[in-house]
This record gives sequence, structure tokens and C-alpha cells, in this order.
Amino acid sequence: MKILQVNTERTWRGGERQTLLTLKGLRSQGVDCQLLALKDYPLHKQAEKLGFKVFPVSGWLDAVMKLAFLREEYTCIHAQAGKAHTQAILTKFLHGLPVLYTRRVAFKPKGVLTKFKYSLTDKVVSISEAISSVLNNSGMVSGSMVISSVVEKKELDHKRVAEFKGTFVVGNNIKVIGIVAALEGYKDPIISLKVIKELRKKRADFIVLHFGKGELFEQVTEKIKELELESCYIQMGHYDDVENFFSIMDVFLMNSKEEGLGSSVLDAFQNEVPVVSTNAGGLKELVTGRGCLCEVGDFKGLAYGLDQALNKSSRSVAMKVAAKQYCDTEISIESMVNQYIEIYKELGDEKTA
Repeated sequence: MKILQVNTERTWRGGERQTLLTLKGLRSQGVDCQLLALKDYPLHKQAEKLGFKVFPVSGWLDAVMKLAFLREEYTCIHAQAGKAHTQAILTKFLHGLPVLYTRRVAFKPKGVLTKFKYSLTDKVVSISEAISSVLNNSGMVSGSMVISSVVEKKELDHKRVAEFKGTFVVGNNIKVIGIVAALEGYKDPIISLKVIKELRKKRADFIVLHFGKGELFEQVTEKIKELELESCYIQMGHYDDVENFFSIMDVFLMNSKEEGLGSSVLDAFQNEVPVVSTNAGGLKELVTGRGCLCEVGDFKGLAYGLDQALNKSSRSVAMKVAAKQYCDTEISIESMVNQYIEIYKELGDEKTA
């Protein structure tokens, strides 16, 4: 069995982290797995550093050409992102391999060409029931199997975080609200600011560390000034190994308008950080019973949830414990890759039939 993972995204977000975790998990199970990724972008660098065979591509056309004329024999191609899915299907008449696509977004797929693309896809996996339901309702895919994203247990770099705290003068009496989200529309960063403005009416003993970058950076910067939040709302930009910073977070905020699952929430769960979230997409099934859940856009409800978490209310503490238990007992890299291995075997059998 030899699997080619394909992810040609420029970013380092949930999908890219999950791609790398899939590679690591497959290797631990003795599966020969390789990666096609954008040259010199985070996923390529991370995978190469870990010793995986990587086919670096310079862009869309290069990816299509390499997939069209694959020289090695693979059991199947596993597309880990939307662009990769399109690239694998466009070239399928040349490489002739089964294509598995893991879908991570919750918006409804539309259009004749998209329907044609899904009709040529041998297997579609959704990372949440919400995404599977969207696919069912779209008429594109029926009964998409659900395999959740996972979180890796790892030792945090406390020294690095301690140095950071010194730089930003995060005192012992100052609480930290963490946000890990791209500055893009579907993540709704403007609502984050409204939430914090509302919370400031109740208390001022906190700072917000917002990790992420994106096209709304300037707009968010201007809104921070308009709401007079410069003293407490810090735009951190991109940080490698951002999960290290969960060690200093007192609460984690996720206020997306649309979300397939929200893998950063899993980091919060794993590191025993209370979560306050909207109920967008897969967040509802993930956070229910494990964190404070509010309607999309309910900045007052989100602010109340943050306040309760910072006060360490009994309900907040109980949900934090439940979240950690969920990570420890219900999701694991081994479980995820074993489910994928079964799919690979199935696709391999169909290929040789």
C-alpha cells in the first residue's frame, strides 16, 4: 500500500496540520505515504523536516502536471483540501487512480462542474456530521463517512512562552483570552472585537491574544482603534507551533460564522482551556457539553461566557473536564488513520478488481 497525500495550500491552518498528522499516523502504522505540496510553504517544510518524501510543486499548473504524469504506483490519492481535490479529479483520466477527498468546510457545494467533480470522486469523508449533512442536502454526495479531526498530545515549549510573557508584560493578575483564527470573513473577527468591547464593561483584568493573519488585518486594526481596545487586544499574526501558547490561556474564544469543525478548539480541549464558541457548523456538535455555546453573532452571550470562564464558574470547570476527557478517550491519531487505512484498502481492492 502506497498513498499519495495532496495538499497544495499556502497556509498553515487546521487542514494542513491534519494532513501532517495523517502522514505521521500512517507512518507509525507502517504505511508508505508521500506528500505533494507547495514548495517552500509551511506544510512542505514541516513534512520534509520529519523525513517524509515530498513532491514540491511551484503552483497550480505544476501540481496538475505532476499528478497527471505520476511515475510511481499508488493505491490511491488522498486529497486533503479543496484545491487538491480539484487537481486530483482534473487529472484522473491520466493517472487513473482512486481519489479520496476529506472535506473540511461547511458551506454548500454548488454548480454543475462541482457535481461532476464529486461524481468522479471515489470516496468523500467529512470531518463532522454538519459537513456530511450539508453534502447530503446538496445532492452531491450521499452518506459521507465522518472521520473527525484529531489533536496530537505533545510537550509544550514553556520556555518560549515564558519569554513571550516577559516581552508583553503579562502579569500574574492579568488573564489571557486566546483566539486562533484567520482574519477572514467566515471567522468573523469583527464580532470578536464587539465581544471584547462588551466584556470590558464587566472587567478589565485581561488581554486578548489573536493569532492569525488574513485579508481583514487592516480592517480589524482600524476597528480596534475605533473601539479603543489597543491596550488589551493584540494581533499576534502567524506563529509556528501556536499550540504552545495554550499554556497561558485562561479561556479560548471561537466566534466563526461558518466552521467545518474548528480544530483549534481541540487544542483548547487537550490543554484544558475552557472554550466559548458559536454554534456554527461542526462547532455545535464539538462544543456541546464541553464548552459555552452561543448563536452566531451573539456578542453579548459570548462575552457572558468569557466572563463565566474567567471567574472559573462550576459549570465552566465541569465542561473543561469533559472536553479533556473527550480528547483522551474518544479521538486519537491512531483511530483516525485506522479508519483511513480501511478506506485505502477498499479503494485498492476496487482498483484491482
